[in-house]
Amino acid sequence: MNIYLVILITLVAALIASFSQMLYKKSIGKRIESTRDMLNLFMKKNVLLGLSGYAISLVIYLFALSHSQLSIVYPTFASTFIFVTILSGLVLKEKLGAKRIIGMALIFIGISIIAISL
Repeated sequence: MNIYLVILITLVAALIASFSQMLYKKSIGKRIESTRDMLNLFMKKNVLLGLSGYAISLVIYLFALSHSQLSIVYPTFASTFIFVTILSGLVLKEKLGAKRIIGMALIFIGISIIAISL
């Protein structure tokens, strides 16, 4: 399979995992202070959707992994750091300061270098 297609598939898996993180965060209305609070989270629709997203992401990730090297697929999957940061700013209205933007740029550069190193 073409390496660029594997990278694209891996990025899709990372994006789905990132959306799952957003669903988890949106599900938490208060601090989790007990086992009961934690168990109650599993009754929330967004948590269940997030778990489903992670399962789908895992299947896609494993497919990509079966077609390329771990040293390519895993770092590409690390783009979740970039996607989560961007989504946090857009969806959760978290502040994206210069340091976070620089950090995302460095992660992007690192992933790009690894991806084109074949």
